[in-house]
Amino acid sequence: MPKVLVLTGDAAESLEVMYPYQRLLEEGYQVEIAAPSRKKLQFVVHDFIDGFDTYTEKPGYTWPADLAFSEVRPEDYVALVLPGGRAPEYIRNDRDVQRIVAQFMQRDAPVAHLCHAALVMAASVPLRGRTMAAYPALEPDVRAAGAEYVDGGGVVDGQMVSARAWPDHPSWMRAFMRLLREKAPVEDSAAGRADGEDGTRRYVDIVDGAPSQPLTSAR
Repeated sequence: MPKVLVLTGDAAESLEVMYPYQRLLEEGYQVEIAAPSRKKLQFVVHDFIDGFDTYTEKPGYTWPADLAFSEVRPEDYVALVLPGGRAPEYIRNDRDVQRIVAQFMQRDAPVAHLCHAALVMAASVPLRGRTMAAYPALEPDVRAAGAEYVDGGGVVDGQMVSARAWPDHPSWMRAFMRLLREKAPVEDSAAGRADGEDGTRRYVDIVDGAPSQPLTSAR
């Protein structure tokens, strides 16, 4: 089963982690989340209220990281996802994050990023001549990195698919899935096994002939 890597950390936007995570599982990919360390991550919810000049932040979901950035072998994965929120502000300075992103870009593997994840891209790889979307407040940062800023969702530039924030999820994931199916399709397979590759017991419900999202006793 092809694996997709998600790079994130505490204060990532809940929807921007969980929507691509679950959408990729639904498509049949194995998804692993990497963070600064193996621990339970605290995500957040960003929203707007009347009279406030920027977004507000509330606690969101918690979710365990599968591995640390230092443990990641990019060659084990077919694609990369970079969610937004506040996590990109600090993980962009991590040398392993920069290493990982650069290797995905060098081998022309699909990379999906949105919102503030443009900061990670700018810190990791040359962007001059690229076209990309990001959270609108980051337009000066995108232009400073030499890229053309697009105020839109589902912006495709070669292997890279970008968007502004979670309201763009439908167009962002639609474009990313199209790219994944071209470059690293999931082979058709029968319903899931009773046990995961790591020996963890998995409980799989069958809905309309297809397995639903696996739940494990380890979560």
